[in-house]
Amino acid sequence: MHKRLDLLQPYPFQKLADLYADIEPSADLGLIALSIGEPKHSPPAFVLDKLKDSLGDIAKYPLTKGSAELREAIARWINRRYNTQVSSDQQIIPVNGTREALFAFAQCVIDSSDNPVVIMPNPFYQIYEGAAILAGAQPYFANTTADNGFLPDLEAIPESVWEKCQLFYACSPGNPTGAVFPKAMWQQLIEYADRYDFVIAADECYSEIYADEDNPPVGLLQVCNETGRDGYSRCVVFHSLSKRSNLPGLRSGFVAGDADILKQFLLYRTYHGCAMSLPTQIASTAAWDDEAHVIENRKLYREKYAAVLPILSPWMAVEQPEASFYLWPEIPGRDEQGFSQGLYEQQHVTVLPGSFLSRDTDSGNPGAGHIRMALVAETEKCIEAARRIALFCERLPA
Repeated sequence: MHKRLDLLQPYPFQKLADLYADIEPSADLGLIALSIGEPKHSPPAFVLDKLKDSLGDIAKYPLTKGSAELREAIARWINRRYNTQVSSDQQIIPVNGTREALFAFAQCVIDSSDNPVVIMPNPFYQIYEGAAILAGAQPYFANTTADNGFLPDLEAIPESVWEKCQLFYACSPGNPTGAVFPKAMWQQLIEYADRYDFVIAADECYSEIYADEDNPPVGLLQVCNETGRDGYSRCVVFHSLSKRSNLPGLRSGFVAGDADILKQFLLYRTYHGCAMSLPTQIASTAAWDDEAHVIENRKLYREKYAAVLPILSPWMAVEQPEASFYLWPEIPGRDEQGFSQGLYEQQHVTVLPGSFLSRDTDSGNPGAGHIRMALVAETEKCIEAARRIALFCERLPA
């Protein structure tokens, strides 16, 4: 077996299951799960119709590169959303969701013979860590705390780390904090990538869930285009229909950016055996070409934030993030695991302890004292969960 498999930690939801294993929650209250970021809003009906109408195409082998129609729809969306000029033929590859692609990308770009480092935010999406480890690299965790706006402090990373860096996982909007990279930060990261010769993998899968309709999160390719970097050298972005279009089970997304890198990634994927089925491609084409359902989706999340925050804010330090559907509150008492256990036992609500999403560093664990709450359930359930959490906090010992 692969020796590095022993270096992988249990996934956060396995840790959560273990945390709750010996707890019997209140039988009088139904479960409300705020622990998993699985969208519960209805998928667009027209996308499901396309999927059903194209089921006969399941009899055909799909191309790893995807159909021209899908790549053109993705290019239209990128160029419309970010005011870019991405080529549908050379700068886009459809993928089976960002999780698969983020993992596979590291296996393709990392040269394990040179003691490589992969820099990632902390807290983080655990795929980054596993991808780095199994690619033969050493993860470096850049803490994202309230002190720096929940963004990585690039200047605090030692030069010895930058010199070994081959890949930088940037998550904007962030999971779990919802923090968004400003344009200046993207520019600074690009400057580091040029200076130290590494690739930026920008995970932007929460980019279409944001608080201000007039101020969508800036993206990496957008900044490249605005600064004349139209070849997107060293820059690759990852997007998904899971959150944008409430289609997590469709497993559909794309990778876009540097054509030279994507040419090699496509070669890797040809051997990887991960082509997207034709019905999924046809349904995805329709989803990327429509924006009305995405606007409505954002409206629903805003309504939930507006309803939930006034209930929670008297009891914990919590604010609406710039983007994403998560809350990242600092909890009373700051024992996030004990808080999660008590909340589950007494109120039958699940949340994810922040330390399960982060790693210990010399300056501590940046997830400690926080919980992640995913506002993915129906509005009424989110309101009920907030009331139960407030009641639980009210009954905590002073």
